[in-house]
Amino acid sequence: MLADRGAAPRATGRGAHAARPVDEAVGSAHAKVILLGEHAVVHGRPAIALALPHLRVTAEVRRAAGPALLRTEEYVGPIDTVPAALASLATAVRATLERLELPVSGVDVAVRTGIPVGRGLGASAAAAHAIVDALARLTGADLDEEARYRLVQEAERVAHGNPSGLDARATRTRGAMLFRSGTSTRLPVRLGTCLVVADSGVRGATKEAVADVQAFLERDPARATALLDRLATLTTEGAADLADDRRRELGARMSQAHAVLGELGVGHPALDRLVDAAEGAGALGAKLTGGGLGGCVVALVPTPADADRVVGALEAAGAVGTWVVPPLEEDA
Repeated sequence: MLADRGAAPRATGRGAHAARPVDEAVGSAHAKVILLGEHAVVHGRPAIALALPHLRVTAEVRRAAGPALLRTEEYVGPIDTVPAALASLATAVRATLERLELPVSGVDVAVRTGIPVGRGLGASAAAAHAIVDALARLTGADLDEEARYRLVQEAERVAHGNPSGLDARATRTRGAMLFRSGTSTRLPVRLGTCLVVADSGVRGATKEAVADVQAFLERDPARATALLDRLATLTTEGAADLADDRRRELGARMSQAHAVLGELGVGHPALDRLVDAAEGAGALGAKLTGGGLGGCVVALVPTPADADRVVGALEAAGAVGTWVVPPLEEDA
C-alpha cells in the first residue's frame, strides 16, 4: 500500500514535498512529430521535434487496496501480468513508485490515449510521462525534469530497446526543439504555414527499425555513416530554415530526408504513396516521421489555405487519419 495521506514521500528532487498527498490525481502529456533527424538521433546526431499538443494521453490515478493495477482499453489487471505491448506502462508505474521509495501497490492507474499507438508520434513516452506526472501529484512529490526524464527513459527502453531520449523530452516540451545526445534546446520558429501529419494505417516498428539501422552500420559502416551524416546536415540546415520561414528550402530538405531514410531501410510503400500524394497536391516537401516501417508522414504546405487540398490527397491515397499543425511562431 502507499504511505498514509499525511505522510509525504522522501525528497526526490528540487523542492520535494511541494504538495500534500491526495486520493486521486491526473497527469497528461502530448504527442510529438519529428521534422528531421530520426534514426540519426539514435547515433548522436541532432533531430528536430515539434509538439502536437492537441493529441494527448491522460493518466488518472487513485489510491486502492491491493496490488498496483493498470487499466487501458486493452487490459485491466495487475501491473505484474500486463501483456508485452503494455510492459513499458507497467515499468513507468513501478519505477516511479520505487523512485519515491514507496511500495509498488495501493494504486489504480487508468490510461486513456488520444495518440495513435505505433505511429511514431511518441505515444509510449507520452503515456509514461502521464503516469509519472499523476503519481507525483498523488503522492505530493516534486520530481524535477531530469528525474522525470530518467523515469520515462526507463519505460522507453522497455518499449523500444535503445531509445535516443528524444520522445522523453519532446512529449513534455512546447513548440520546437533541437535534440542531441540527451540534451534538448528550444528552437526559434517563424513558420508561417502549416504542417500536415497523416497516418498510413500501417503500424510502425521503431524497435525493429532501430535494430535494422544498427545492423546496417555493422554491415556497411562507411555507407551507413554517410547516410546518418547527411540526415544530420539536413537537420542543422532545417533548423535555420525554421527560424527564417524558408519554407521552400525546408520542404526540399524534408523530401531529401525521406529518400535518405529509404536508403537506410526504414521506409514502407504506404509511406511512399502518402509522400507522393502530398507532393502531387502541392506540398513543398514530405517525409516519413518517427521510426518508420509504417506509421506516419509529415508534409509541409505552401500556405495555410493549401492544407485542405493536401489533406484530401492524403486521404485519397489511403491515410486513415490526418492532423493539421497550424503556423508556428515562437522564440527559443
